[in-house]
Amino acid sequence: MSEHAAEGHAVGSAKLFTIVWFWLVAITAIEVWMAYEHLNPHIMLILLIGLSVVKAALIMSYFMHLKYEKISLVLLLVPALIFCIGMMCVFFPDAFRILNIGKH
Repeated sequence: MSEHAAEGHAVGSAKLFTIVWFWLVAITAIEVWMAYEHLNPHIMLILLIGLSVVKAALIMSYFMHLKYEKISLVLLLVPALIFCIGMMCVFFPDAFRILNIGKH
């Protein structure tokens, strides 16, 4: 028995994990659909980052069983978000142009 079950926390049922899995599939479908739409790149990147953070939080909360360990969730999610934004800036150097909008 895990320590969460011993503390009185429900570990999760197959129904719960199935619901979370369907939400993950739905978010992935939205991300794929957005790739085929002609959205403004800045809006699309912001939406993709937001959806990716939600997906990461769902995966870590339910499938990595960190739902009841709030500090662990934050310590995993925040560095991952910073890393992803940093990688976007490295691989898409034009991302810095958004800082110059309105200065002309």
